[in-house]
Formats: sequence, structure tokens, C-alpha cells
Amino acid sequence: MERRTFLRATAIGGTSAVFGGTLWRGAAYAAPAQPGTGPYGALGSPDANGIRLPSGFTSRVIARSGQTVTGTSYTWHNAPDGGACYADGTGWIYVSNSEINPSGGASAVRFSSSGAITSAYRILSGTRQNCAGGRTPWNTWLSCEEVDRGYVYETDPWGTNAAVQRPAMGRFKHEAAAADPVRQVIYLTEDETNGRFYRFVPTTWGSLASGTLQVLVAGTATSGSYTWTTVPDPDGSPTSTRTQVSGSKSFNGGEGCHYADDKVWFTTKGDNRVWQLDLTANTYELAYDDSLVTSGTAPLTGVDNITGSSSGDLYVAEDGGSMDICLITPDDVVTPFLRIDGQSSSEITGPAFSPNGTRLYFSSQRGTTGSSSGGITYEVTGPFRS
Repeated sequence: MERRTFLRATAIGGTSAVFGGTLWRGAAYAAPAQPGTGPYGALGSPDANGIRLPSGFTSRVIARSGQTVTGTSYTWHNAPDGGACYADGTGWIYVSNSEINPSGGASAVRFSSSGAITSAYRILSGTRQNCAGGRTPWNTWLSCEEVDRGYVYETDPWGTNAAVQRPAMGRFKHEAAAADPVRQVIYLTEDETNGRFYRFVPTTWGSLASGTLQVLVAGTATSGSYTWTTVPDPDGSPTSTRTQVSGSKSFNGGEGCHYADDKVWFTTKGDNRVWQLDLTANTYELAYDDSLVTSGTAPLTGVDNITGSSSGDLYVAEDGGSMDICLITPDDVVTPFLRIDGQSSSEITGPAFSPNGTRLYFSSQRGTTGSSSGGITYEVTGPFRS
């Protein structure tokens, strides 16, 4: 089915925001949602882990920075950041980056079919400030360095194969990556105040050893059409990749990135926006913009990592804000899905669903201490809609 896009105000939980919706064509224009009418209802009181959840959902702590992961001898890394899940027989694996510099890297936790932790281990070492990244269709994890002329590292979630540096994907302050199996490209965000949005076109799909780095070219408006232009020197020296192509569109602090159904969404923290590219129509627009709030307080601030569920819901983690993971539904509701109390000096990172969609993993990067050594990684289980 086709979708159409529009702007309107929606009030959830006593707040309102204007955002670009994705309503199925032919559906009636919906009246603004009323407080508490999100798909899961209002948030409850903080549980034993300090997390406010809708009715029917529960949380547990999976790992804490500097402590051994339950049932293993492995010490969890500091400053947990971007993450993803992988099917592992009847169980699954959750991988998580470490955003410290030096000695960042990434780790993994393996779960049985019942959700019990069976092992934890390192999958990447000796790298710098590994922030977000992305999963590939061939089941590797792209771990991105958020430093000047940083690299993308392709890693093995099972920890069997050594990580491989992928310089063809460009050297810049990498943030997140999202794979598009239809066009056979990888989208990349850049965490600079004048960052760009890129795509990497591999020479051979399934191998990231070589290919072409391209940058999005568009006007200065918040919506319109776009094209792709090849970056002449992906190495970024002496001229940065973001300044090599005239007319490439500037984005204020690129963060999370997510692909689904011929759309790619990415967040920009400098202006608190979620952007949407329609990859079929070659158009871009705002999916959320807190500066267009018509009244009250924006429900989503400090946009950061983003992921999606099988229902088409987007889950956007806050860097600060109210320490929420907010939901943007296909019928244009923006509402907090969860909130962490007592951790205002932290940020939420790494949201990712288990393969069966019944468990959501994420971290509080600095926990209750406000320090990178205070990170906490959580799991939320409940009646997620499919």
C-alpha cells in the first residue's frame, strides 16, 4: 500500500508535537489523539529498576559496566551504546558498543530460547569511541567510531571471526548505519553540526571490502527531492568528506538510522528532528520536529538511537530529555513507551528487539552515577504488538 505524508499536531500524555505522519492512503484523516491513547497506555510507577513501563511490561538488568555478566566470567564494558540482536539457533545474541576513547570496541551477550544468559564475550577491541552502528543482512555488526576520520568495523556477533576495518565506507565521525537490501546499499550518519547523510554502494552486495561512498544532495528546505553524488575522496584527508561535494545537504548532528519498507529514518540531535527518506520517490521530509510543537511540552527531546518493530512502530531513544524511549506509530502517535527515573545525567542507547519481537534491549550509558563506568544494560519483556 502507498503512504501519504502530512503535518499535524498530536497530543499524547498531556503534550503535543507536530510531525510528518505516514498514514495509509485512503484512510480518513484522524482527529488528534487524546492523552493516554498511545498503543500501550500510560506509564506506570517506577519498578525495582527505576523504569516506568506500561501495564503488562517488566524489566530486568542484563549487565552493568565493570561487573561480570550474570552466569558468566565476562566483565561488561563501560559506556554501552549502539546495539542489535541476532538469531542464534533457538536463542539470540545482543551486541553492544562501548563509547569510550581509547579502548572502545564492542561486546555480546548470548541468550537461550528461554531468555537465560548463556555467555558473554568481546567481539571488537582496540578501537575508539564506538558509538552506534548497524546490522547487515548477512548477520555482521557494523561498529562505528565517532571520532574525526573514524572507521567502520565489520564484526562477528558470534566472536569467531576477527573484526575487519572497512575504509571504503569513508573516514569521518561515524554514528549509525542501516542496510537497505532492496537497493543493496548501507546508509550512514555523521555526528557533526554540519554532518552529511551518506550511502555506501558495495561493489558486491555481501562484501564491504570495496565500493562507492555517496552523499545526499538536496536543497536547504526541510522537504523536497534529493540525489546522490559520489564523494571523490572517502579517506577524508586533507578535505573532509562532508565538504567535498557542492550542494550536499547539511544535517545538524546525525545520530540513529533505521531502514524498513523502502523508507529510511534518521535522527539529528542538534535540532531534535527525525527525518524520513522515501527511497522509491526520492524525496525527504521531517517525520518529527519538536520546534513545531504547538502547545505544551514536546514528548520527544534529545533524539538519538532509533529502531523499529514488526508493527511499523519506531522507537527513538533520548539522549537526556526525560530519559524516555518514545514511540512514533504508523498512525502518527508520539508517546513515551518507557522512562528511566533517577538517571538524568545519562542517556538511553542501543534499543534493539529480540528476533521474535517479544523483548527490547537497551542501555543507560552512564546509569545512576553519571560516569561511563556506571552503564546499565536492560531487557524489557511484554505484549509488544506485531
